[in-house]
Amino acid sequence: MPATTSDPSSDTCPDCGVQLAPVASTKHPYFGCSASCWALYTEILAREYSSLALMKSIHRLTVDAYAAQHPGKAERRTIQSVWVHLAGLYLILERRLANDFVTRAIGALTKEVEPLVWLEPPERLGSVTVIDVVAASGAIEHEETVRRWARDVWEAWKPHHKAVQAKVSRILAPS
Repeated sequence: MPATTSDPSSDTCPDCGVQLAPVASTKHPYFGCSASCWALYTEILAREYSSLALMKSIHRLTVDAYAAQHPGKAERRTIQSVWVHLAGLYLILERRLANDFVTRAIGALTKEVEPLVWLEPPERLGSVTVIDVVAASGAIEHEETVRRWARDVWEAWKPHHKAVQAKVSRILAPS
C-alpha cells in the first residue's frame, strides 16, 4: 500500500496514494479512502449522474474501479466489496458483457452461500486514480480515462484473477 506522509497540509489516500488538500468531509464507512479522495470521487459520480450517456457507457466501471482501488481492511463488508467489484471489472473488461447483465451477475455474488475470503490487496493498486478522471475534459476523454483506470486497477489485482474468474464462472454456470 502507498506510504502516508505526515504533511498536515496534505490528505494522502491510504489505498490509491493520491495527495489532496484536506477537506471537511466524511469518508466512506469501509472503503480504504481518505476523505479528500472520497470527495473527489463524488465529483466524478456527479458528472456521470448528470449525463445519461456516461451512466450507460461507463458508470459501472467507475464504481468498480474506485471500490477495487480502495479495498480498506479485512472485514465482512470489504471482503464482499472487493469480490463484487473485481467480478464487475472482470466481466466487463475480459468477458465484455453488458453493464446491466454484470450488475445482475454481481448481485448473485452477494447471495453466494460459500463464504468469500479476504483477497490480500496488491502492494500497488494502480497508477491511474480519481485525479486523472476529474482532469478529463469532455465525455469522450472521461470515458477513455475511466476505461484506462479500470484496466489499470484490474491488472493490479492480477494475483487474484484466477480466483475471481473461478468464482464468477461458478455463479454464472447454469444450475
